[in-house]
Amino acid sequence: MINDNTTVQMYPPNPFRVDHSEEQAVDLLSQHLQQRLRVYRGHSEIVVFCIGTDRSTGDALGPIVGSHLERLYPNNVSIYGTLDSPVHAVNLQETIDLVKNRHRNPLIIAIDACLGQLNSIGKITVAHGPIKPGAGVKKQLPEVGTFHITGIVNVGGFMEYFVLQNTRLSVVMKMGEVIATSLHNAMAQAKDHPSRYITNLQTKSVYQSASE
Repeated sequence: MINDNTTVQMYPPNPFRVDHSEEQAVDLLSQHLQQRLRVYRGHSEIVVFCIGTDRSTGDALGPIVGSHLERLYPNNVSIYGTLDSPVHAVNLQETIDLVKNRHRNPLIIAIDACLGQLNSIGKITVAHGPIKPGAGVKKQLPEVGTFHITGIVNVGGFMEYFVLQNTRLSVVMKMGEVIATSLHNAMAQAKDHPSRYITNLQTKSVYQSASE
């Protein structure tokens, strides 16, 4: 039996992967994200946490998603990390602390670029649990996210910083558009069919910048 004071415990969906160039990529990713929003219950609001920097082409996926999503004017989400105000290694912990202080029990969707195999470039993955920023470039940074979305932007395993700097912007932009549009679609559907995780949400895109 379910009542307003009970959170249903459900297993999170299995990891999901789609290639950004697939014809139905937005539809498939939107449907999967809708499923996740139904599963992750008991949260008072949604935070989209976009990690990366505009100073590296490959590492700009997160801020590109944040800026694109911001332009879509979602009315049920707080966005941290855009091209104008990126969340990167220097201010990551500060921003995590800011989210903890500003939001009560949020559903945090973390987004970041990653490196992978050659045949996986362009693929977008959604998985349960926090993201580990900087893992691809051997950095130890704090984890964040209820679940996370990553996009494989280039090949990993050798000279990661150089690879990120020389990633094709076209691929990153297209991946960012697919992720942002899919998130917007999924959250719009959630608004039309509200559950406990999406009550009393306010429109806001917030970030207190820190010098890089």
